Amino acid sequence: MLRIAVPNKGSLSETAAQMLHEAGYTGRRDPRDLVVSDPRNDVEFFYLRPRDIATYVGSGALDVGITGRDLLLDSGSPAREIASLDFGDSTFRFAGPAGRFAELSDLEGLRVATSYPGLVEAFLARHSVTVTLVTLDGAVESAVQLGVADAVADVVSTGTTLRKAGLEIFGPVILESTAVLITSENENTGIHTLLRRLQGVLVARQYVLMDYDIPLGKLDAACLLAPGIESPTVSSLHDPDWVAVRVMVPRYDSNHIMDALYELGARAILISAIHNARL
Repeated sequence: MLRIAVPNKGSLSETAAQMLHEAGYTGRRDPRDLVVSDPRNDVEFFYLRPRDIATYVGSGALDVGITGRDLLLDSGSPAREIASLDFGDSTFRFAGPAGRFAELSDLEGLRVATSYPGLVEAFLARHSVTVTLVTLDGAVESAVQLGVADAVADVVSTGTTLRKAGLEIFGPVILESTAVLITSENENTGIHTLLRRLQGVLVARQYVLMDYDIPLGKLDAACLLAPGIESPTVSSLHDPDWVAVRVMVPRYDSNHIMDALYELGARAILISAIHNARL
């Protein structure tokens, strides 16, 4: 059986479970379950702390897992990323007391608090900056106020939490992280099936199907507006001067495309959700 590591809690857990469900797998129903077998799909799920998943997969104890890119890099595990899963996005930045720091080199010889020492140490080493890392398990923004660090390296969304602690962001971005699928060196054909299924879920979330009727003389212009993944499907109508078109379009841009097609002369424009796909 393919052995899959899944986050058991935290920001990645719910979306990862939903993606696997949409991909056709049967996960746990009781949140207390640590191991769940899905014999129909020949897989077994192991629900683990997100921070531990890279270690288990990298050791070969498990074949594949879902975790954050930040956690993978911080772990130092030999597990490798094989796909981005497009959720759980986060940005890592340095922050310090307002007006104290201007660039990364200003940290030389100082103390930096973080929950991701491996990630931050590797980043600073690439930039030839030496610091003393203070490892904390969350809430690092309090470290400067409490005097245990001179600056922090942490996840930043809006920056509101840092500003409330009297800190401001400086220096380059440490990492743009997202949820990723990782694997060990284990060979298992189920990994390819899992990857195709998850990619199908991603396509279904990013695209919709658009159907419309268009005068034949305006078909080429319509196809330029919505070219699709490969090319639109065009079907004849009873009226020889019109054709029916079906095409995949990006979900985020679907209303703009509908407006443009309508202005061009398209009518009966319909949008349908895609539940899964194989491209």
